[in-house]
Amino acid sequence: MVSKRPIVADRVRTVPRQFSWIDHRLVRDRHIEHLNHRAAALYLFLVTVADAAGLSYYSDRSICRRLTMDPSTLHQARADLTAVGLIAWQSPLYQVLSLDPPPRPVQANAAGGLWRLGDILKAAAGGGA
Repeated sequence: MVSKRPIVADRVRTVPRQFSWIDHRLVRDRHIEHLNHRAAALYLFLVTVADAAGLSYYSDRSICRRLTMDPSTLHQARADLTAVGLIAWQSPLYQVLSLDPPPRPVQANAAGGLWRLGDILKAAAGGGA
């Protein structure tokens, strides 16, 4: 087993006062494998500046300047992140989305209404709804 120790002991990271994190599932669940470098740079920027709800509202101009991207590259990186479900965007607001799968929608029963507990139990027992 590899023994790990800091290479530069006086520069060990600590959790800062401001809020920010990168979920390890980005790598473990292979989300990162669906990103090109531009989309990964934008994602890193957004998770760094987002609040606890994942929200930030940096302007396109500001993001382009900070990431040295032209507007069309930013547009494509944003579209790529949206397509794989890592962010949502409604100008000027970005939301970094949870890596948890989206909740399953509530299904309607045959009559078009919501399932009641008794209907669910009947259906599970093979009695239909």
